[in-house]
Amino acid sequence: MDKRKLSMDELNRISPDEFKAFNKTPFIFVLDNIRSMNNVGSFFRTADAFRLESIHLCGITAKPPNKEIHKTALGSTDTVEWKYFENTLDSISELKKNGFLVYAVEQVVSPVYLHTLKIPSNQKTAFIFGNEVFGVSDEVIAACNDCIEIPQIGTKHSLNVSVSAGIVIWEAFSQWLKNVN
Repeated sequence: MDKRKLSMDELNRISPDEFKAFNKTPFIFVLDNIRSMNNVGSFFRTADAFRLESIHLCGITAKPPNKEIHKTALGSTDTVEWKYFENTLDSISELKKNGFLVYAVEQVVSPVYLHTLKIPSNQKTAFIFGNEVFGVSDEVIAACNDCIEIPQIGTKHSLNVSVSAGIVIWEAFSQWLKNVN
């Protein structure tokens, strides 16, 4: 078994123009008042990795171009489409009009646990992630189709918001990949 690292050439990276031309996975990240620009950059990088349709930046969430976002985005702000909304509810309204299921990723009384989530084949889906201190706002939760919780068994029951995004999108992407193959 060959366990050497792949070279940059072997990774078959595509150019930003090729990225923009490819069909995207039917997923969108919605950032509800994310305060850390490093987290925003991480969302862009993850969105690029899974070729997400776009990111909606809402409220106080910083927008590109921004030096602090670029530190973690590493150029993905040039590939991933994004749109700014002053109010997250406006993003949700637009998403629902365009046929998206909208899930808040938040700890609530009756969540859909991530390992039980079933996304219908090719269903356009948006995942809302909230402020690092206050989470997804109550009014945003009320406007969503449902809430997803990542089960945790440690003492903190708290993950970094951009780490949560990676976990959630991996599950959604895995389901999507099974349906397209």
